Amino acid sequence: MRCVVVVGAQWGDEGKGKIVDVLAEQATIVARYQGGANAGHTVRVGEGADEEEHILHLIPSGILNPETRCLLGNGVVVDPWVLAREMDALRARGIDLDGRLGLSRRAHLVLPYHRLLDAAQEDSRGSKKIGTTGRGIGPAYRDKISRAGLRVGDLRNVDRTREIVAAAAVRANVTLAGLGDERRVDADEVMSELETVRPAMVELLTDAGDEIRGGLASGGRVLL
Repeated sequence: MRCVVVVGAQWGDEGKGKIVDVLAEQATIVARYQGGANAGHTVRVGEGADEEEHILHLIPSGILNPETRCLLGNGVVVDPWVLAREMDALRARGIDLDGRLGLSRRAHLVLPYHRLLDAAQEDSRGSKKIGTTGRGIGPAYRDKISRAGLRVGDLRNVDRTREIVAAAAVRANVTLAGLGDERRVDADEVMSELETVRPAMVELLTDAGDEIRGGLASGGRVLL
């Protein structure tokens, strides 16, 4: 095993998380390359009374292997509050994360206005709803594709973060008004919420591509 890629068939509930957990025993790096917190990977560890269930939405299930370095790549849209809660939950169960989790500086963030837009757009569809999870994944990817989103690396510069959030709030409020939704985005509130998770996200920053290339060059085993 040098580099193995796990690809789902787009049906959902395919058991990708369980497969990754098994293959991670052979991997030095496990990297997630796409998706967001709409995923839900359930992994059970141990047997009988000692069995523990872990439900992961963002962090690769390879994190349960103590020898594995886990990465969230630039194709992932990261809800920083979900990620922070997952980290807290894992630590509460004795999982050591120090030096074992990295977050691509190029990954885009899912912010409160993405979730608001997701819900408002779904409501506007009436009987033709598409069944979105409402977690803001689609709107976050739309910002990524249009090069208007906030990347994790931007969090190092508060002024740049504020500039991007302010512009996004204006666009979001125009969209909400067009949908007939009375809710509005307050950029200052978003900045205040971001400050609660910003230090933890900045601490995880890495160049995921460089790590993967370096891992392969040094003879490591990578699972994507």
